[in-house]
Formats: sequence, structure tokens, C-alpha cells
Amino acid sequence: MTNSLASKATELLSLHRAPEILQVINVWDVITAKVVADLPGTTALATASHSIAASLGYEDGEKIPLDEMIAAVGRIAAATSLPVSADLESGYGNPGEAARKAIGVGIVGANIEDQMRPLADAVTQMSSVVRAAEAEGIDFVLNARTDAFLKGKDRDPGAVLADAVERGRAFLDAGATTVFVPGLLDEATVKALVDGIGWNKISVINVPGSLAPAKLQELGVARISYGPWTQRVALTALADTAADLLAGGELPDGTRALN
Repeated sequence: MTNSLASKATELLSLHRAPEILQVINVWDVITAKVVADLPGTTALATASHSIAASLGYEDGEKIPLDEMIAAVGRIAAATSLPVSADLESGYGNPGEAARKAIGVGIVGANIEDQMRPLADAVTQMSSVVRAAEAEGIDFVLNARTDAFLKGKDRDPGAVLADAVERGRAFLDAGATTVFVPGLLDEATVKALVDGIGWNKISVINVPGSLAPAKLQELGVARISYGPWTQRVALTALADTAADLLAGGELPDGTRALN
């Protein structure tokens, strides 16, 4: 274990505990990692599993083999001096081993999905990641994800919120750093999650229509990520530019040369 990797892990943990909200822009390959890492204000990077899978020709949902995912996130980690957190989906059948392999290629944090498994099983998942990181001797950031809102759209909202809070507390008790609650969340829901799980313990994904970062910080959210939306923005720009070129247009002014 190198001091550099240990220091990156500690830095990422500090960023999650800081009073300022952490924004991690999701990347999916070396060039996107370099572009985002070079921007003022970038303090850490996060990978997007959906985006990595799509870039390599796989569907989302652990269809990409674990070793290919590990190789991809390892290339990203090697391309920057910033700490990198990886989306490891649900852990590919063995979350602890997935985390160990990720740490081995320079990753210092991870998202792990509960996919609404029975709570005891989900806690076992998260605990295995914590134990693997402890064995590697680093301050690994586990962003434990509950899919309560994603999978609870047809359920009573109060019951969904209660599930998210119960699971979030259990994941924190198991050693998670933060609880990732994806979904299009309104202000009242975010406040209830923070009240139920803890100040500076909630991680959210921002999608079109989400609350602004300043409001989320005011409400006590620790971290914002953007998942596959950054790739969608890039692909939209590519499609629009290609359509314009095919129609006889020119490359847009201000296009930057990227190394």
C-alpha cells in the first residue's frame, strides 16, 4: 500500500466530511477524467458504471465483466492525481472482492447498490466492503446506495422514505461513509432524509429538475454526483454537432484542443 493511495483515501474522506458540499463530476474514460480533473474546483472524481459499460459496448446492470470494469476504473485512477471513487454497482456477486480489486488499481471509494435486497443481506454487502478496505489499511469511502426511491415508485411515499431512512442508518452503522439515495427528490424529501439519517451523511444524484447545489448544501447534503447524465450531455453535443456538419455546417467556434 503506497502512501499516495492512503493519502488520496484520507483526502476523499475529508472531502465528504467537510462543511462544503462535494460535487463529483462522473467520468467514464481517461480523456474525460483528464478534462474534468483540470477544471478549477474539481477536488475528486467519480466514475459512472452505466457510462463505462456503454462506452465498451455493454448494457447497464453488471453486464460488463468485473475485470473489465476494474481495468477501466484503474486507467481513470492512473490518469489523475485526484482521489477517484468508482461505481461498482451491486458488487458483482462479491462486493468485498470487488472493492479489494478496485483498491488494487488505485480506487479509494465506491458506490455499492442495495437493490432493495432484504436488509440483513444488504448490510452484509456493505460490511464486506468495509472489512476489505480495513484489510487494505486505507480510509475507504463507502457511498452505500439504497434503491428505495428508484424501486418504490408505486408504493406509499411515506413507506419508501421510512425504508430509505432505516437502510441508511443500518449502512452507516455497518461503516459506510455516506448513504446514496438516487431519485428526483424534492426539498421536503431531502430534509426528511437528512433529519432521519444524519447531517452531512446523504449523497444524491442531480438530474434535470433536481435542487441546486446551494440548496442541497443548505439542507445538509454531503455529496452530489451526476451518474450517466454527464455522458448523455456529451453525446447530445456530439449528435447535434454531427447533424449540423452533415447538413453542411461548420465546427463550432470555441472548440478546445484536448490532449
